[in-house]
Amino acid sequence: MTTSPGGSPAPKRPLVAFLRRHRVIAVCAAIVLLIAFVAGAALFQPWRLFTSSTIDEALPGAGATPAGTLIVQEPTARDPESTAPTPVPVPPRVIAKGTFVSQEHPTSGTASLVKLPDGRLVLRLEKLASSDGPDVKVWLSNQGAGGDWFKYRSGTWLDLGPVKATHGNQNYPIPSGTDISRFNTVVLWCDRFSVAFGSAALG
Repeated sequence: MTTSPGGSPAPKRPLVAFLRRHRVIAVCAAIVLLIAFVAGAALFQPWRLFTSSTIDEALPGAGATPAGTLIVQEPTARDPESTAPTPVPVPPRVIAKGTFVSQEHPTSGTASLVKLPDGRLVLRLEKLASSDGPDVKVWLSNQGAGGDWFKYRSGTWLDLGPVKATHGNQNYPIPSGTDISRFNTVVLWCDRFSVAFGSAALG
């Protein structure tokens, strides 16, 4: 056994190597855990459980008078017997409407399929109240509202884009040429985790 200059036993080299080796392992483990934590936070975004947003969009086309709108004949001031065309705005028309039901998260409000004066179709959500989440989309689906949400992924859907806000009134243009008869449900769909927050049957 070796001794130090003061006469006490010298530290054993194997013990020093053991401690150093385990310190390296501990540092590596801490780095791995930190990376896993950051990746998990980026994926799940748990802070969204406590966040919300609000938007209040006006319905586009309200009050517009495009070509081909209704014409009402009225007498002119000079000649009561004559008539002059007076354009009257054609208001947006609701084709179908439904009320949201909750699925994975409490969701309320209404969804309406609206035909604008110029013929465009818009999906309008009114008084929407739902939860925030990562990668939430607005879908039109051919599956029924409510119940098990796994059916939506196996059905036919049209992605109208990310939800604009968790609360309020908002519009989503429907692409020209879409066969709207193929869809009967609006779904707030978390695309990252394949979960429906809520849905509304269009009827």
